Amino acid sequence: MVIDMDYTIQKEKAEQACMILCEQDIDAWLVWVRETSQMADPVLELVFGGELTWQSALIFTEDEKIAIVGNFDADGVKAKEIFDTVIPYTASIRDELVKQLERKDPEKIAINYSVNDVAADGLSVGMHRILLDYLKNTPYSSRLMSAEYHIRKLRGRKTDEEVSRIRRAVEITEEIFDKAKKFVKVGMAEIEIYDFFHKCMNEYGVSSAWAEEHNPAVDAGPYKQFGHAGPIDNKTKEGHLLHFDFGVKYRGYCSDIQRMFFFGDKKDIPDEVQHAFETVRDGIQTAADWIRPGAVGYEVDNIARDFVKAAGYEEYQHALGHQLGRLAHDGGTLLGPKWERYGDSPMGVVEVGNVFTLEFYVTTEHYGQVSLEEDILITRQGCEFLSHPQKELICIKK
Repeated sequence: MVIDMDYTIQKEKAEQACMILCEQDIDAWLVWVRETSQMADPVLELVFGGELTWQSALIFTEDEKIAIVGNFDADGVKAKEIFDTVIPYTASIRDELVKQLERKDPEKIAINYSVNDVAADGLSVGMHRILLDYLKNTPYSSRLMSAEYHIRKLRGRKTDEEVSRIRRAVEITEEIFDKAKKFVKVGMAEIEIYDFFHKCMNEYGVSSAWAEEHNPAVDAGPYKQFGHAGPIDNKTKEGHLLHFDFGVKYRGYCSDIQRMFFFGDKKDIPDEVQHAFETVRDGIQTAADWIRPGAVGYEVDNIARDFVKAAGYEEYQHALGHQLGRLAHDGGTLLGPKWERYGDSPMGVVEVGNVFTLEFYVTTEHYGQVSLEEDILITRQGCEFLSHPQKELICIKK
């Protein structure tokens, strides 16, 4: 495995974090962690890009980035050149933490807990209790607040370099799909096709965008339900569909694309399959045409959901789209319905620089599910497709 020692993105995101604090009227953001090889806060890879051992405080303010870390970590933190001030300690972080807070005297201190967004919920209960103990008899224990909305914007607003890496991840994913068109045939087991994708990933030097055991999802025929289950010995058959959900991670950034194959000639595609495919394809395009900066997540989902129901299908049982970045499911604003399970994530606002998936399925009577997924970048005018939308079923002939 090649380790990427370039901290360009972490430096950019650390600067961005300071700017977003001003916008959110927050005086300081405290990332409070320990033994991150065992339990890493999701924001660390964004603004730090490494591990920390002892109790560590990364403090971001409008005009300064401060790292208080164990003395054996200090030189490595300095070498990254992310923080303006790096302060080592030996016996206890308590006094230095309080000292730096007194020096900056923030009225609002954002810490990483959230009831809505797992990507903003990196602070453990134990570390929260330790923090409150260290801050007792100071005014700062009563000034703590959730960093959820700060992190939502930080993760969501992709820098040019982040977008560049996502673009390349998407390109590699599509190139592997192109190779798969020439590889798959009738009579192949799902696991055989899965192994081919992993061989291609190794050749490109990329890793899996999510758990390897179900990336890619390979779903052959009408009886295999889509979801987070891995491939099996189920075989492809003439006249059946083949579904993929596949993404790679390139230099820390992910793609996430779904494609549909059909075993047979274009003229052999059953009407119900063609109608289902066109519904999904056109529903995604309709949502893409509508999405824009300032839209609320659930509003975008409603566009596709209403399209599906108008076409005579039951609504899909998930969100239309999630953000894409360091993770395939990158947190922040969700393009989803106002269901309890999603908390207030669908109430978030779409912003320039966000990268989303657009995805949904419909179920046919005799041929199983039809599902597509595309990746888009939000621009000032609306959105740009990062993937090349699938316009017709990929037919695999004998």
